[in-house]
Amino acid sequence: MLRTHTCGELRPDHIGQTVTLCGWVQRTRDAGGIFWIVLRDRYGLTQLALEEGVETEEIRAKGRELGREFVICVTGKVAERYSKNDKMPTGAIEIRVEQLEVLNPAKLPPFLIEDETDGGDDLRMKYRYLDLRRNPVRQNLMLRHRVAQATRRYLDGQEFIEVETPVLIKSTPEGARDFVVPSRMNPGEFYALPQSPQTFKQLLMVSGFDRYFQIVKCFRDEDLRADRQPEFTQIDCEMSFVEQEDILNTFEGLVQYLFQEVKGLDIGTLPRMTYADAMRYYGNDKPDTRFEMKFVELNDLVKGQGFPVFDNAGLVVGINAINSAVYTRKQLDELTDFVKRPQVGATGLVYARVEPDGLVKSSVDKFYSQEELQKWKAAFNANPGDLLLILAGEPTKTRKALSELRLEMGQRMGLRDKDTFSALWVVDFPLLEYLEEEGRYFAMHHPFTSPKPEDIALLDNPETIGEVRANAYDMVINGVEVGGGSIRIHDRAVQARMFSLLGFSDEEAKAQFGFLLDAFEYGAPPHGGIAFGFDRLCSLFGGADSIRDFIAFPKNNSGRDVMIDSPSQISGAQLKELRIKTDVAIKN
Repeated sequence: MLRTHTCGELRPDHIGQTVTLCGWVQRTRDAGGIFWIVLRDRYGLTQLALEEGVETEEIRAKGRELGREFVICVTGKVAERYSKNDKMPTGAIEIRVEQLEVLNPAKLPPFLIEDETDGGDDLRMKYRYLDLRRNPVRQNLMLRHRVAQATRRYLDGQEFIEVETPVLIKSTPEGARDFVVPSRMNPGEFYALPQSPQTFKQLLMVSGFDRYFQIVKCFRDEDLRADRQPEFTQIDCEMSFVEQEDILNTFEGLVQYLFQEVKGLDIGTLPRMTYADAMRYYGNDKPDTRFEMKFVELNDLVKGQGFPVFDNAGLVVGINAINSAVYTRKQLDELTDFVKRPQVGATGLVYARVEPDGLVKSSVDKFYSQEELQKWKAAFNANPGDLLLILAGEPTKTRKALSELRLEMGQRMGLRDKDTFSALWVVDFPLLEYLEEEGRYFAMHHPFTSPKPEDIALLDNPETIGEVRANAYDMVINGVEVGGGSIRIHDRAVQARMFSLLGFSDEEAKAQFGFLLDAFEYGAPPHGGIAFGFDRLCSLFGGADSIRDFIAFPKNNSGRDVMIDSPSQISGAQLKELRIKTDVAIKN
């Protein structure tokens, strides 16, 4: 080893020892008679001192030639630091340099390699290898490492076996778009990169492996945002001879273990919430339960009073923003503009304040008497100082818009603290959803999810197909879906029936999933599983909104790696070898 210690290791106990350190020059400071260098490696910072009359002029001259990010090796004695820095773990000591060697000089970096940098996102993405030297980024990846190791410890202790599944697989029509890979040895044919190892983990259950897991790369060609990347990582798991409750208990245990190991927190038992209740009270299937502010439906109270917006609406629903009656007209106008944004989709906002004397003042006073407004107050269980925010319109769109408004108010009121964690299971999802534009049903989760046994008879009646519940479940933490899974179909006839409901002909089902249907004829056990978004879990633990911060080399929002300039064109010779012709329209 070139070094005897790391830059985060030395303490007063080492005073008097001769040590050798290697690392990068963080910064230098020249006070004339003494010259300081702060040396950095993965483990921390150590101050080096070169003092006039103590160190040789040759070493002092070398030190003054150093620039930021030079890679150096120094040998010297550990000494007590005159001016101690209690913000640095090594702040009580410094190294009196006796030898200094430049291992590699460096160009001036394009941004400061500091906790607070002057580099923008695009610049830091281009020079990601430099960005990774910064403490916050490195700590994110170290947290990721801890989560991965804790996951393996827990699952190994539960007798799960880690098995790798293929990366080059068959393209299937359900789910997001596949990334495809041409096969040189099979001209005109393509592999797909897996969106998940779903069918392979089911085949492992047919193979008798009983308990499988994998921390695995997955690929989806979909529109990107802060919590999406074209390639991402899942904790993928499957178990045999289980029911839904067994899955929930096992993986509730995993998340409890991760919170204890990584954050030192006991998150307790996770409550269960049905999909129907999540939609009714929160407007989405991944409710943020760090705060209440549940929806209150008002149809029975507000219709028939001559206010057309309410009278003509399919749903009138609102929330109670406690102690927010102090909102000014400007703030209320901002909220109105917020709900009218295209991505929210409401047409307007009605509000009502509960005054200190208990009277209710609303933006629609001319349509409602005080007696009627007091009924609103009672419905919301509101008190003096509370602000009632109400939307009206088509039920699905209105719930979605109110869900966005609820989250916005939670943010404004300081109720979405990133150091507070609220986890729950959402269960009893619909098995199928009907898309009018496609004219057919789609699987709410995926085609291999089993219906609730008590709902199977509903599949026989076209009028009740939409009422069938899935044996499916999602884990939600702070309004983020971090994991989801289901009990699988393990019977060939039921799986074939599911494919038929989804619009597959027998020939199409055979062509796409014949290998799985065939496997079910050789003794498939009852089985189920779950997959956690590993990157999302890490971002939650780290208190960040974007999963990119926890991926070593992420893509930008256009799916590009600007550091290596990928994706890129390939040569004509490669295209010829793959027997591929391209005809790409050039955009003006």
